[in-house]
This record gives sequence, C-alpha cells and structure tokens, in this order.
Amino acid sequence: MDASLEKIADPTLAEMGKNLKEAMKMLEHSQRRTEEENGKKLVSGDIPGPLQGSGQDMVSILQLVQNLMHGEEEEESQSPRIQNIGEQGHIALLGHSLGAYISTLDKEKLRKLTTRILSDTTLWLCRIFRYENGCAYFHEEEREGLAKICRLALHSCYEDFVVDGFNVLYNKKPVIYLSAAARPGLGQYLCNQLGLPFPCLCRVPCNTMFGSQHQMDVAFLEKLIKEDLERGKLPLLVANAGTAAVGHTDKIGRLKELCEQYGIWLHVEGVNLATLALGVSSSVLAATKCDSMTLTPGPWLGLPAVPAVTLYKHDDPALTLVAGLTSNKPADKLRALPLWLSLQYLGLDGIVERIKHACQLSQRLQESLKKVNHIKILVEDELSSPVVVFRFFQELPGSDPVPTTVPVPNMAPSTVGRERHSCDALNRWLGEQLKQLVPASGLTVMDLEVEGVCIRFSPLTTAAVLGTRGEDVDQLVACIQSKLPVLTCTLQLREEFKQEVTGTAGLLHVDDPNWPGIGVVRYEHANDDKSSLKLDPEGEKIHAGLLKKLNELESDLTFKMGPEYKSMKSCIYVGMASDDVDISELVETIAVTAREIEENSRLLENMTEVVRKGIQEAQVQLRKANEERLLEEGVLRQIPVVGSVLNWFSPVQASQKGRTFNLTAGSLESTEHTYVYKAQGAGVTPPQTPSGTRAKQRLPGQKPFKRSLRGSDALSETSSVSHVEDLEKLEHLSGAPEPDGLEPSGPEPHPGAPPPQEAERTGAFQNGAQRPEDDRPQVEEPESLR
Repeated sequence: MDASLEKIADPTLAEMGKNLKEAMKMLEHSQRRTEEENGKKLVSGDIPGPLQGSGQDMVSILQLVQNLMHGEEEEESQSPRIQNIGEQGHIALLGHSLGAYISTLDKEKLRKLTTRILSDTTLWLCRIFRYENGCAYFHEEEREGLAKICRLALHSCYEDFVVDGFNVLYNKKPVIYLSAAARPGLGQYLCNQLGLPFPCLCRVPCNTMFGSQHQMDVAFLEKLIKEDLERGKLPLLVANAGTAAVGHTDKIGRLKELCEQYGIWLHVEGVNLATLALGVSSSVLAATKCDSMTLTPGPWLGLPAVPAVTLYKHDDPALTLVAGLTSNKPADKLRALPLWLSLQYLGLDGIVERIKHACQLSQRLQESLKKVNHIKILVEDELSSPVVVFRFFQELPGSDPVPTTVPVPNMAPSTVGRERHSCDALNRWLGEQLKQLVPASGLTVMDLEVEGVCIRFSPLTTAAVLGTRGEDVDQLVACIQSKLPVLTCTLQLREEFKQEVTGTAGLLHVDDPNWPGIGVVRYEHANDDKSSLKLDPEGEKIHAGLLKKLNELESDLTFKMGPEYKSMKSCIYVGMASDDVDISELVETIAVTAREIEENSRLLENMTEVVRKGIQEAQVQLRKANEERLLEEGVLRQIPVVGSVLNWFSPVQASQKGRTFNLTAGSLESTEHTYVYKAQGAGVTPPQTPSGTRAKQRLPGQKPFKRSLRGSDALSETSSVSHVEDLEKLEHLSGAPEPDGLEPSGPEPHPGAPPPQEAERTGAFQNGAQRPEDDRPQVEEPESLR
C-alpha cells in the first residue's frame, strides 16, 4: 500500500492516507502501549487537563482513544467488529477522511466531484438491487428515510401544505398505515418528525387464520382504507411491508395493486431486500415496483459507518427538495462517498458473494434444525429467506403434538399461559447459552407477541462483521442438541416439583416466569406475615442457612437465593436438572432442613433469656445459703481474729454448696454431688431430634437427589429378604433342645415369622400392632401357662 500511496500526485492526499493507515494499526492492536509523559504540565482551574500546555502529539491522542475503547475490557478480547473489519472496512473509513479533505476544495471542483459521486452511487445501487429509474437519499438514521418519504407524500397529496401548513390537514386528516409487525417505536418516531397526532397512525393486524402470522392482512387493510375514505380521511402511505423481526415478506404484489387502486404510496423495507441482488425468483421481486424502499448495505456487506439508502421514484424535483430528499449542500452529497469507495472495492461479484454466503448460512441452519426434536422453526417456506427464527418447545402431557402457538381447546388458559412462560424462560436461557458458546453466530433473543421468546439467526446483518462460517453453524447445532436433555428434563420436572411443594407443610411454591430452573420455593416460618411483601429478616436468615446446607450436599443441582417474584421476601431458586431427579426427596430435604434451622435459631434466641433467668435464680439461692450459714455458725465466727480462734478450738464441718446450670434441662442443680464424689454428674441426656428425612440408601458414588434405578431397587430388596431367611435358619440350627417333660415357654413361632429381635427392630409388635401381611390364625397358649 505504501507503493500505491507514492503514485498519488497530490502530496496532501498521500500524507493523509499514510496517517490514516498508521492510525488504523494503532487502534486495532491494543497491546501497543506508550509511556505517559512526565514533563511539566501547567495547572489551571479553568482549562481542562487535555487542553493544557502546548498541545499533544498524534500518538498520545490515539493512545487516549484506544484506552477509551478498550480500557474497561482489558481482560476480555477485542471487539469482533474491530478484529474483522477487513480491507473493505478500511476503505469505508477512508471515505470519511476523504470527505473532510474534499470539502476544502474550491466550489466548482467540489460541485462537480460531489455530483459525480452521488450520481454514480445512485446508479450502481439501482442496478444492483433492480430498482430502475430511481433516486437515492443517503441518511445515517435508518428511520429518517421513511420520515422524508412521508413528508414527500404529504406535499404530493396536499398542494397548499407549504403555505397553509396544518390547516390543510384539518378538513381531511391523513392516515399512515403501519404493519403490526413493524419495528417498535416506528409510528411514534414518524409522528414526532412530521408533527402529526397519534390518531393519524393506523395499525394493520397480521394474518390470524390463513398465511403467516407475521404478514400483513391485506383484506383487513382494504377494509380499513374503505372505512377511512367514508369518514373523509385521506389514506396516505402503507409502510414497512417487510417484517423486520422474523424475516417474513408481505404479499407485496397484492399490496401494490391495492395502493394503485386507491392512490396510496407504498414503502418497503426489511432485510429480505438484500436478496434482490441475487436475482432469484421470489416474492421479494415485487418490491422493485414499489414507490420507495430503504436499504442498509452497511451490515449486509460488513462496511462500518456506511449510511443507509432510500431509493424512491418521483418526477417533481421541487417537492423532493422541500421534503428534504435532495439538497444543494456539498456536505450532504458527500455522505455517499464511503459507499462509493466500498462498492468499487468489492465489485458486483464481491457484493453478490457476501449476500449469497449469508443466505447459504441461514439455509444450512434451517435444514439442520429440521432434524432436531423439540425445535420449532418460525420461517416461511421460500428458500430465499435469510433469517431463521426458532425456539424450544415440548408437547403438553396427554395432548396432541401441536405447536405452542395454537391454543389447546381442552386445557385451561392458565395452564397454556404457564406452559408458555416456562418455555419462554427456557428459550431465554438457551439463547444466552448459545451466544456465549458460539459468539460468531451473532444470535439475538427476541420476544414475539404470539410465539413468545425466540432465537433469531440473521447472518445478513452479522456474518460479514463477525466472520461467520459454515463450521460455526455446525457448532451451533451441536450446542443446541447438547442443551436439549437439560431443557426437556427440567420442563418435565416442573409440574411434579410444584405438586410436591404444594403438598408439603411449611413450603410455598412461587411462580416466577423468568426463572429457567425446576422451580422456586419459599419456607414459611412461624412468624411469617403472608400478607406482607416487605423484606423479612428472619426468613432471609433461615433461607441463607438453607442455601448453605443445600450447597454442602454436593448434588448436581444448583441453588440460589434471591427475592421473590413481585415481592422482597427471600426464596430458594432450584436450578436446571440434567438427569432424573427424585423430587420428593428434594422437597422433603428442603422442608426438614429449613425446619431444623428455624428450631436451632429459636433455641439460640431463647438461650439468652433462659441463662439470664437461671443466673438470677442462682444468685437468689446462693444469697439464701449464705444467710443460713450465718445463722448456723453464729456472729462471733464472722469476726476475723475471734472467728479464727473459735474455728481452731471448735471447727465447723459445713458442706460446700454451690449451683450448676443445666443448659439442656434449663434448671438449677446442686453441686453437692460434685464435691462428694469428686466427679461431675452426667445430668439429663437430651433426646435426639427426630429427623423427617427418609433413610435412603445410595449406591457408591451416587449423588443426592438422584432417582435410583428399578433394577438396583429390586436387587436390594431380594438381597435383604435372603439375608433375613439366612438369619432364621442360623438361629434355628444353633438353638438348644428343650428338656424332656417341660412345656414350651410360649407359642411356637410360625415358620415364616421373623425372630423376636427382628420383630422388635422393625416395630411389628409395638403398641400391640400386627403385621399387615400376617393374617394367619393365632396359636393359643396352653392353660397351664395362663
């Protein structure tokens, strides 16, 4: 490139290109660092720091820009847009610098150059996207082109609009029709730019019975137009014929016929317009006959800082000038310079190749997802669609496999809504996981009105910048398949978890539509105010201890603590499950552990009061003991010298009495036993706290909350029965024979009955109970033993 710069005759232009090349190198390599200046700096309270002194050199300024761009992301990699900007990106950036340099030329040269750049770019875009005899308006904001087109339509339909202004619109109000699938905020933006009230907007719904649910209902639009004409309104414009969210294409041919019938302007925009450059036969080709269209070649071709283009057809240059679509200012015409340079650098083959590559990536993903279970694709059938929208779904238990968007007639609306919220949370989690695992895919998570949360793959807007390849699509499909077992298992366990929590005393199930895990549970302690939504300190303490205990179990489940949905109370969030989980054991463990934590916290809280009362009682008893000792020994023995002499002649054998406080029993006890036997008494042994947790035997290496296999359960039951039979045989063989002439001491045991030790251990005869399976007649005792 240095050799090519030397061939440029203009030395200023060559120097500017050289400086731009050096600047790009410095901005793209974040590892280059320069030492900070340690020289003298003038300090002034009125002048900012960067402006003090005699100025800074170019290296320091670029270093500052680099630090501002990547200073907060030192540990992370650089932005993919900077890494994959490519040579064509350098050309686009060069156009902005060239525009600043060209603006310094004399007026005549500047006029000729800007006119040539604008006419060439307009002609090239019209030929590439098959829009014959069109004009072009270049703008930075994508919605700005539509606002200018609406202004042009207003001036075309209202001849005195320039003179009378809004008074002309009073008698015959204009109507702008927008599709229900238009981008959010588009209608409000148009009203703000045009100075129109919101009633001038008419929202046209999409199909509900036939066709795609993301296409404008043309029959309903015709009905609205007729009604507005009867009311004295003027239908002005039909906008956004292309769906921005899912890449569906409206019936543009039918819309064009309807607009020509009623004299309405038709404007088209959408990512599908990029396929016009491929020349394939599709419904998008009808857009070439529309009155105007908005193109965004920057994202399609991977060109940074390239303006959007609105192509339109109109014969009156005066109206286009008034509407702002044309301008006599050279600076406005120079907006096309970056695109003028980039189109020449790419050429027709390069432009078509990039758009074709993006469409092939979307088709590759679509064909792969068709083979994956539990993945629904929301895309029209035509092969040219460059957008793939999909979501995870699962059929409801006991129902036909229908799409999640179709309501089930035999099911309550609350059930359908709950299933949709569950799938929405799982799809949101799946989208975030895929974005982290395959960052080159450029996925976006969006929430559609009918389908819910979906994942969109639009390579036309991301592939050229991120460098997406076919291998990235294959990796994306593999990641989706690896996440499906977790999603299906979690969705199946949600209803069981809710039923178990609902049937367990002390637990409350919390419906959180944003949580993708098994569920959310809250423990209701004794002092819990169920009607309050404020923060509960006692409940927060119990849930914090419960979270610690659950994490110590080292299970495969993840547990988190956070505020309740629509409340400030603490809850336990149970994460996703990748394997079959024993929900009953999980819920029982949560309930028992929370109950034990609550009881322990109450014991600690009551301990202070119990100890205080015990100390006061001990002081009272010791005071009484001292008074009794004074009465028993007499007053003379309390005098220091006299008392010593009396104790020497007549010693007093007084027993040492003290008090000890038993924390377990909560009572005072005498220390006489300690002094007599020289040993401290054992006291009362506290009873063991009964545990409600099931004594579940786990296999070696089996983690908690794992459901045992049926084969292993059957094997353990068989081994336990055989072990009992072996014990019975051994006891029968080792028993001593009874002496002759003596009656047996009791009834003979039944051959199948367990020994007395086994009966006592299993509790078969406690409280006079009888084994349920033992329905044989009882053997009566002999009369001699009664």
